[in-house]
Amino acid sequence: MSGLDRVVKPKTKRSKRFQEHREPKLNENIKNAMLIKGGNANNTVTQALKDIYAIKKPYAVLYKKKNMTRPFEDQTSLEFFAKKSDCSLFIFGSHNKKRPNDLIFGRMYDYHVLDMIELGVEKYVSLKEIKNCKCPEGTKPLLIFAGDAFEMSEDYRRLKSLFIDFFRGPTVSGVRLAGLEHVLHFTAVDGKVFMRSYKVLMKKSGCRTPRIELEEMGPSFDFVVRRTHLASDDLFKLSLKQPKALKAKKKKNISHDAFGTKFGRIHMQKQDLSKLQTRKMKGLKKRPSDTMEAEDEPITSTKKVKQN
Repeated sequence: MSGLDRVVKPKTKRSKRFQEHREPKLNENIKNAMLIKGGNANNTVTQALKDIYAIKKPYAVLYKKKNMTRPFEDQTSLEFFAKKSDCSLFIFGSHNKKRPNDLIFGRMYDYHVLDMIELGVEKYVSLKEIKNCKCPEGTKPLLIFAGDAFEMSEDYRRLKSLFIDFFRGPTVSGVRLAGLEHVLHFTAVDGKVFMRSYKVLMKKSGCRTPRIELEEMGPSFDFVVRRTHLASDDLFKLSLKQPKALKAKKKKNISHDAFGTKFGRIHMQKQDLSKLQTRKMKGLKKRPSDTMEAEDEPITSTKKVKQN
């Protein structure tokens, strides 16, 4: 049994609470991210990690020391750090002659690497270089994806899912209009991915709904996709599995149309239409002679008899 899989029985109440916090739940905790520098990270990669950490706070951990590891060759170090810091998302930044300004986005499943996509930074503008107002810490961003590549290519489809996982923030039941302050825009064109960050400005429009303007806030990235390490379809499907308690129970005899209108089917006993009250008119009023004729008619049966 490895050190990562060894179960330690808690000795104090504090350690017991710590282990209970990490146990599986119906509603899981917010996904935290760890940002790690490689052994040869330059100033561009270091500043890029700091800017992404500023967007992701407070659901992120920034490692300041350099770590000599290569995620595509050996993933044990990342899995160790993920279990230590309780993070299911990570970014590993490095720089070398073959792959300059390198950022590896990835996610974990059960503290094991699920997906990894390596992105090269071709152009980068930091938060400090753009002299505009910034969004407060912990703001939930709006995510916008443009480009056919996000729907046609499997690598870009997983990259889109990875970006959503990384930047979506906490799950909320509702957002007020003033809380929509941050927009992250991703565009996939000609084998490149452009990431832009905007602050939402609400101007007067003369009516109740404000006029919306976007002001670039930073950081700004021009990515190029390099290497990928994607999970198999079976493992990816297993990672998306939800407990039965969270699935909505199907209600019988209820349906919805294309416009969301709710229809219900009810079951009633067979009605006797002869006793149905119709409009009171002299022409529809039954005469005593009609009643007598109905009583004198012989009763016939329509039951079919099987013949040999």
